Amino acid sequence: MTKPEPKLPPAKEPGPLQRFREMIRRHTLLNTAWQIGVFTVGMTVLAGGLVMMVTPGPGIVGIVLGLAILATEFAWAQRALHRAKAAAERAKEKALDPRKKRRNLIVGITCGILGGAAVVAYLVVYDYTLPWNIEDPKFWD
Repeated sequence: MTKPEPKLPPAKEPGPLQRFREMIRRHTLLNTAWQIGVFTVGMTVLAGGLVMMVTPGPGIVGIVLGLAILATEFAWAQRALHRAKAAAERAKEKALDPRKKRRNLIVGITCGILGGAAVVAYLVVYDYTLPWNIEDPKFWD
């Protein structure tokens, strides 16, 4: 006696976005234009993320978002996105390590105390005068 084959759920009808994308894929010129557009937008976001790595801003988010945009059309970007996700997961595990977390907390508190002490020392030296109100900067001579 053989087992009856399991019934598969009925195939889900593609949504309007999937139908639109399939229509574009059927036309070579439209497909090429679409890929050029995705490449341009994805590389722009990726480049913005790289710039934000050295300037203020969420650089990692920009890089991952750029790779995600590129991964919708290109296999190499999918592989890079998977590697980036794996690296982010490893970094998260490392950051949640109790010993490293304790060390980072101690370093942060120490830097905060030293920064506060520097501000207090400045205010004592300049008699609680703000930098733009100093008339005779003897300290710098």
